[in-house]
Amino acid sequence: MSDTEIKQHSKWPKTFPPLTSEQQLISNDFMKYWHEVLPRHFGFVDEFNHRYVVKTAPAGFSRTLEIGSGIGEHLKYERLNDQQKASYVAVDIRENMVAESRKLFPDIRAVVGDCQRRMDFEDGHFDRILAIHVLEHLPNLPAAVREMYRLCDKKRGVLSIVIPCEGSFAYSLARKMSAQRIFEKRYKQSYQWFIEREHINLPHEIFEELAPYFTLNASTYFPIPVKMRFCNLCIGATFTPALAAT
Repeated sequence: MSDTEIKQHSKWPKTFPPLTSEQQLISNDFMKYWHEVLPRHFGFVDEFNHRYVVKTAPAGFSRTLEIGSGIGEHLKYERLNDQQKASYVAVDIRENMVAESRKLFPDIRAVVGDCQRRMDFEDGHFDRILAIHVLEHLPNLPAAVREMYRLCDKKRGVLSIVIPCEGSFAYSLARKMSAQRIFEKRYKQSYQWFIEREHINLPHEIFEELAPYFTLNASTYFPIPVKMRFCNLCIGATFTPALAAT
């Protein structure tokens, strides 16, 4: 392995100092609160996030895995039949958010789990995998990509993602006016420690890690549908699994 390959490999998983008990409480509380605030106050962004993956759903899909499902807000946009509801698995790492999801959407299976670790499903179990504003958060992104690939049906499976244009001028400005302002008002402290631990993966890193396992079929940028990050907030992209990972 070359020095360059070693350097690239060694950045995963990304590590951070441990949170204090207060910071952990704030982190869990704000993630749940933000999922409640976003659709009420920034609905135009939320609409894109959720409608993109609905529009790109494969015809006749059966089993869906949604990673980082939060309180289940995406399910408000889905139009699932009884069989699709019974086969919909929503996974989140935070127990408080999964508990809320179970209350709001009792017809689907909401579980506490870490998509960066092996999950209790057979290879190729899902023909649809969703990651809506999740991949930018994962310290061990390569492990999550490998697990999504393992779980995705190689013949007819689809991976649909939405990620922020992290680092872009438009996204940085929008954050100051939204999440940062709300966080600092709610907790009376700097937003910096929180976001530095959350949005840790940039778009190019995400696409680079996906490339050996998934083939990009289509993508779109929001709100300006040109493939330029500086003026946009989000990217939606749809992939199919490679028949043989490289």
